[in-house]
Amino acid sequence: MSRRKAREVALQALFQLDFNKIDKADALNAVLSESDSLSDNLSDSARTYANVIVDGTQEHLEEIDAIISKNSTEWKVGRMPGVDRNITRMAVYELKFGNEKLAPNIIINEAVELAKTFGTDASARFVNGILGAMIEKG
Repeated sequence: MSRRKAREVALQALFQLDFNKIDKADALNAVLSESDSLSDNLSDSARTYANVIVDGTQEHLEEIDAIISKNSTEWKVGRMPGVDRNITRMAVYELKFGNEKLAPNIIINEAVELAKTFGTDASARFVNGILGAMIEKG
C-alpha cells in the first residue's frame, strides 16, 4: 500500500470538504475520477486508508482544530491557507487519534512532503513548525 498516495487522495478530499458542502463519498469519488492514473494505481488498502484519514479527520475536527490553534501562535485555523490547514489536520489526526501508532517523525515528514507538493514555498516550513511545536509540548 502506498500511504503517500492515500494521504494525497485524503488531502484533496478534505480540501474539497473544507470549501464545499458535499458528501465525503462524493469528495473522494471526485478526487479519484479527476485522475485515471491515480485511481488505477491506488490499491484497495490505500483507498481504505484514505477513507480512514478523511473519516477520522472529519470526526475529530473540533479537537484537531483546537490542537492546531494551541500550537499556532500567529495564525487562526480559519485564516490558514486551505492546503496547509488540511495537511496539518490530517497529520494531527494521525498523531493523536489514528488507530495505527506511527512514529511522529514519519507522520511529520509525510506532511512536510505533501506541503512541498501541494502548497506554497512557505507551506512545508509552516506545517513543520506547527507539528513540531505540538510534539514538543506533548
